[in-house]
Amino acid sequence: MSMRPGDISLPGAVDLSGLRNRPQPPAAGAPAPAAGGGAVVDVTEATFATEVVERSQQVPVVLDFWASWCGPCRQLSPVLEKLATESGGAWVLAKIDCDANPRLAQAAGVQGIPAVKAVIDGAIVSEFTGALPEPQVRQWLDEVMAFAGKQGDGAAADPAGPALDPAYDVAEQALASGDVDAARAAYQELVDRDPTDALAKTALARVDLIARARGYDQQAVRNRAADSPDDVEAQCAVADLDLAVGHVEDAFSRLIDVVRRGPGAERDRARAHLLSLFDILEPEDPRLAKARRDLASALF
Repeated sequence: MSMRPGDISLPGAVDLSGLRNRPQPPAAGAPAPAAGGGAVVDVTEATFATEVVERSQQVPVVLDFWASWCGPCRQLSPVLEKLATESGGAWVLAKIDCDANPRLAQAAGVQGIPAVKAVIDGAIVSEFTGALPEPQVRQWLDEVMAFAGKQGDGAAADPAGPALDPAYDVAEQALASGDVDAARAAYQELVDRDPTDALAKTALARVDLIARARGYDQQAVRNRAADSPDDVEAQCAVADLDLAVGHVEDAFSRLIDVVRRGPGAERDRARAHLLSLFDILEPEDPRLAKARRDLASALF
C-alpha cells in the first residue's frame, strides 16, 4: 500500500472517444448512490474523464472497483462510502462496476476485486485489493492524503515559470477526452517546433505508449508472455501495459530480465525498447536511476 506515483493518466489507457456520449443504463444490482453531497459518485466510461481525471486535479479520487456478485465488495463499499461522506469533500469516492465497465477495470490493471486505487492529478498513486478492515482503510487514506498534501506543497513552492505554449492545453484537453491521436499531433507539433523541448518529448513518449497499449489484446499478450519468457515482442508489450497503468518497476524489471538472459539480437531489442520507456519518466525519478543501474549490471 506504499505510495507509488503512476506516470500515465488513465483516460489514455482506454479509448473513450465515441463512448463519452453513449447512454449508460443503470447496471443490474448497482447500489443506490450514497448520500454525501457528491462525495460518492458512480462512474462509467462515459463519465470517467470528468469524474476521475479532471476531478483528481482538485482533490484525490478513490476508485472502488466492485461487482454485484462480490461478497467482499459488499463489505468494503459501505466503509468507503462512510469515510468519503465523513471527509466532507476532502476526497471523492468513484464507484466503478467492473461488469458494466470492463475496459476501465482492464485499463487500471485490476486483477481482483474489490480493488481500490487512489488517483491524484490523473495518476494512480496507491492501491490495495481485498476487503480491509476500517482501521486499515483509514490508515491507507491518511497516507494518500499526506501524499496529496506534499504534492500540493511542492506545487505551491515552485516559482512561476514562463507561460507554456497553447499547444500544451490542446494536447492535454485531447488526452483528457480520450482523443489520443489529437494529443499526439499536438505534442509532435511542439517537438517539431523545438526539438530541445524536454517536456514535449516526454509527453510525446507517453502518448505513444498509450497508443501502443490501447492496441493490445491485453489478456492474450499477457498469456503469451507467461507461456514464452523469451518472446521479446510479448515481453515488450506487457512492459508497455504495466507502465501504462503506473506499474513502473514491473515494466522495467521485466525487460531487464530479458536483457540479462537473452542472446544477442533479442537482448538488443529488449534493451532498445527499455531505453524508449526510460524517456517516459522524469529524469530525476529515482526508479529511473535504479533501472539504469540494473540495466548496466545485466549488460556487464
